[in-house]
Amino acid sequence: MQNQFSRTELLLGKAAMEKLSRSHVAVFGIGGVGGYVCEALARSGVGAFDLIDSDKVDITNLNRQIIATHKTIGRYKADVMRERILEINPEAAVTAHRCFFLPETAQQFNFYQYDYIVDAVDTVTAKISLVMAAQEKQVPIISSMGAGNKLDASRFKVADIYQTNVCPLAKVMRHELKKRGVKSLKVVYSDEMPTIPNTNILENPENGNVCQPDTQDTNTRRRSVPGSAAFVPSVAGLIIAGEVVRDLVQAI
Repeated sequence: MQNQFSRTELLLGKAAMEKLSRSHVAVFGIGGVGGYVCEALARSGVGAFDLIDSDKVDITNLNRQIIATHKTIGRYKADVMRERILEINPEAAVTAHRCFFLPETAQQFNFYQYDYIVDAVDTVTAKISLVMAAQEKQVPIISSMGAGNKLDASRFKVADIYQTNVCPLAKVMRHELKKRGVKSLKVVYSDEMPTIPNTNILENPENGNVCQPDTQDTNTRRRSVPGSAAFVPSVAGLIIAGEVVRDLVQAI
């Protein structure tokens, strides 16, 4: 009998679909990249999600984030994504966490329950904390490197962190992870040289506080606001989702 995942089953097989339905994936960061990760995983039949993000949908998210519409502005991203996943697959188990992952919130998460972790957060501190926690608990993790200030979606690659180049965020991560003795980390990154954004737009008082996260937590604030387009972070998110599905079903 046909179901909503019948077309995927034609490619992956019944055993793979059963494995995906039993899989529990945690997605940290439900933004331009993380939102598309969730979308693709939900449509691929993943059965359980933890969604972690402390931000609310902002008007500046409308240009690239799949959960951002005028109706969702002001709502927590994790809550909106949870509703969207359940509209796609009502049988999914979805838990929304309205918080940012940091050492002081780490105790809220039982990493042993996860089959896979997606790091789609923006700050180095959170990324390092996630990688260290995942490797300590021996849970597979994939990390998104920088998608901001990029215009060529075809330049994304899957690689180990130590084989990356050009990407400024990947450079920082290589340095920090090497200091901590991390030998390997699967990442999605772009080797496109970043475009320099037009900062005059941000400095114009008439435009207000453009693109700043809707949070008072200084740990979640970026040092600078990157430019972004609809067709770049979405591609990074879909690539990550594809890697998660492939890794999960290969473990059968």
